Amino acid sequence: MSRLLIVANRLPIAVSRVDGALHVERSPGGLATGLSGPHSKSDALWIGWPGDIQDLSGDEHRALEQRLAELRAKPVWIPPEDLKEFYEGFSNGALWPLFHHLLDQMPLHVHGWDAYERANARFADEVCRQYTEGDLIWVHDYQLMLLPKMLRDRMPDARIGFFLHIPFPASELFRTIAHRERLLEGVLGADLVGFHTAGYMRSFASSLLRVLGIASNVDRVYYGQREVRLGVFPMGVDTEKFATLADSPAVRTRTAELCAMDDCAIVLGVDRLDYTKGIRRRLLAFEKFLYDHPEFHGRVRLIQVAVPSRTSVEAYQDFRNEVDASIGRINGAFGTAQWAPIHYLYRGIDEVELSALYCAADVLLVTPVRDGMNLVAKEFVASRTDDGGVLVLSEFAGAASELAEAVMMNPFDVDRAAEIFHRALTLPADERLVRMRALRRRVLSYDVHHWVRSSLESLEEASDQPDHAVPISQRAARLEAVGQQMRDAPALLLILGYDGTLVPFASAPELSRPDEELLELLRRLAARPNTDIHLVSGSSRDVIEQRFGDIPIALHAEYGFWERARGASSWQGGEMPSQAWREPVVAILENFTARTPGSLVEEKTVSVAWHYRMAEPEYGAFQANELVIHLTQMLSNEPVEIVSDDKLIEVRATGVNKGLVVPRLLDDAPRGAFVVAMGDDRNDEQLFAALDGHGTSIHVGDGTSRAHLRVPDIDSARRLLAGLFD
Repeated sequence: MSRLLIVANRLPIAVSRVDGALHVERSPGGLATGLSGPHSKSDALWIGWPGDIQDLSGDEHRALEQRLAELRAKPVWIPPEDLKEFYEGFSNGALWPLFHHLLDQMPLHVHGWDAYERANARFADEVCRQYTEGDLIWVHDYQLMLLPKMLRDRMPDARIGFFLHIPFPASELFRTIAHRERLLEGVLGADLVGFHTAGYMRSFASSLLRVLGIASNVDRVYYGQREVRLGVFPMGVDTEKFATLADSPAVRTRTAELCAMDDCAIVLGVDRLDYTKGIRRRLLAFEKFLYDHPEFHGRVRLIQVAVPSRTSVEAYQDFRNEVDASIGRINGAFGTAQWAPIHYLYRGIDEVELSALYCAADVLLVTPVRDGMNLVAKEFVASRTDDGGVLVLSEFAGAASELAEAVMMNPFDVDRAAEIFHRALTLPADERLVRMRALRRRVLSYDVHHWVRSSLESLEEASDQPDHAVPISQRAARLEAVGQQMRDAPALLLILGYDGTLVPFASAPELSRPDEELLELLRRLAARPNTDIHLVSGSSRDVIEQRFGDIPIALHAEYGFWERARGASSWQGGEMPSQAWREPVVAILENFTARTPGSLVEEKTVSVAWHYRMAEPEYGAFQANELVIHLTQMLSNEPVEIVSDDKLIEVRATGVNKGLVVPRLLDDAPRGAFVVAMGDDRNDEQLFAALDGHGTSIHVGDGTSRAHLRVPDIDSARRLLAGLFD
């Protein structure tokens, strides 16, 4: 069985000094709690920061490392000079508010990137030291977004997963952050990228498209020489633990005490004191509820637990002062000598007290303005073995995508939220029962163990994809072997694509021009003895003639319909197919062009293409999908093919494709010639298929391919060809 390496910013262990001595204990927290099962029940190793422990002596350092090793934990030591900038600076000063859609909390000058990069590198160093072949590496959260790529660069065949526990922001927001490309590229080092909700996954895919130009195919993207899977894995809680605790004598006794304190309904809030949790808006809504429903004065009490968080950060200090002031104002306005509407606990509480509060509460308020998941909602449901209580849940919590039977609310609509609080307190008993039973079925079925199991099974599946059949570390050797075969072959036949293979795609076809370096490379190849060069392109013959007409190589335009032999001055065309479909197709494409800024129509002899490379990415993709549907219906009985490729929809006569050139070239090739075809898109796949074992095919760039080999980009393709002269 594979060993699991869990990599997170913090170890699930708290290290502190008690009376001058080091004290080590397991720490609470959603991730630590959620992964405690797989960490303790398997040969797992947890790698993370042990906490800010200063002034360790040599003996203390060795003793601590030994104690952590016994707990299967490996510390990553981050220098104090980097820690503040890494954690409070870039991670929590920039990424945290941005990913929660709170740009007003972003600093005017984002700092700490260098420290963030160095900290990720320290994690990479430690993971590489601990890694053994076959291990599964599972990286967690926003503090370590660079780590998957760092690991991939050092260990190309490792199986790596990444899970984001907070929301991923809309692409319009993500694009505001500095180093946005590096962050996305860092995450794409993983084989599997996991999110709590489909919405977060869509936002990530949208950012890939807008920032890196990488389009996703539902649940996967192609990056470099790899396929990266995307997945939705809503995290659960240890339901058995919470249910067992709720039914324990200590909790039952404490629950009874809380319920007997007075004749008040209990409304409960349990949060870290963080500006994302919606506490201030919750207090405003509760205040409005008290104004609108005086009959509840003396009959309801809000118990707000606020666990201190990031107390050294100025924004959190200011937020605490605002919360304190709000609670003081509300208690001052409505409280009496016998009753205070809000009971405020600014501290952590033990598990017995927390469970008792869950069990005693008539209503739990989970009202963040933005939250990755929010496990408090699920802890409450798991604890209610009596099927009692009402869950009021913000629609902006990740849990809202699962817990549909909760009473949903919008924390930004304070007036409406006040009415929802009233509704929750007055919900009929039968409706409360129906809602809670449905919630419990879902929470108990999809607990934390299901989350771990489904995540790791998907990681195993993703890392066993066909691209991993040949380990990345061996691909370079295979490519070098092919290069040597090309150099040693008595005769060499090269069939080369153009756009995306030898030059980058341009925003318009007429702007796709070869640079002097490529032209010189083709001239050298043309002059190489016993080397036959064929350039096969979808571009028109006029464009190909203009670009390469003075180079003595064979040219094939419009996917091989037009051909100009080496040394010839004129083009030869194939048999002209029916063109009855052309006029109505051009009219439709012109109509879509008028409605899609940045798109254009290109007419060729046997095809018509609609390019949308300059269009707004998501709208362009939407329009392309609509166009394909429209054309498919209209042309169902016409002798044409509709081809969707990279930022291109093309209608062309049936049977016109790059594979047409292969039989002729193979027939004319010298006996024993080594044949190599190189291309980048779906049209080249037809060329590769036509080779049918008679040559070696090489795919350039991302995406799935039937090619034997792959190079990551255009520069690599050119280097392979230039290697013929080494």
